[in-house]
Amino acid sequence: MKKYFLICILLFVSFGAFAQKFAYVDTEYILKHLPDYKSSLNQLNVLSQQWQKQVDNNFVEIDKMYKAYQADQVLLTEDMRKRRENDIIEKEKQAKEFQRKIFAPEGELFQARTKLLSPIQNSVTKAVAEIAKAKLLDFIFDKSSEATMMIYASSAYDVSNDVIRKLGYKPETTVK
Repeated sequence: MKKYFLICILLFVSFGAFAQKFAYVDTEYILKHLPDYKSSLNQLNVLSQQWQKQVDNNFVEIDKMYKAYQADQVLLTEDMRKRRENDIIEKEKQAKEFQRKIFAPEGELFQARTKLLSPIQNSVTKAVAEIAKAKLLDFIFDKSSEATMMIYASSAYDVSNDVIRKLGYKPETTVK
């Protein structure tokens, strides 16, 4: 009798696991078909090229200053040499600071990318969630990323609070 009961439980559990519905999307393919996305990428490319040209011009100017300094070095007094060296160093610091301000991970280019692309990505995510609910899908994965990402999951399968409890903590009820 126990064997029969155990077999029934195993069949019920495995049937439940197979009843979940999965799907995938290719967000790269989707985004390529959105004119707003293409326009935003073009804007970002123009901005990036302008800023890179400015960075390049700054370093070309520094190089010219350094070459002029080397050519004039023998004719300069000690005080004049130090002043020109300091001018070159200061100009180089400014150029590097500008480059960091623009191209650093939290720089202006990253902020512009976030500002332009986030609304588009959010609308795609919202559309995926609506389709998942309409088609009664439990999980949707994104196949375009190198590491397969889940971009929609039914909240019925979220066991995060259970894990928190298992670790001995009390989950926040406002998080979910």
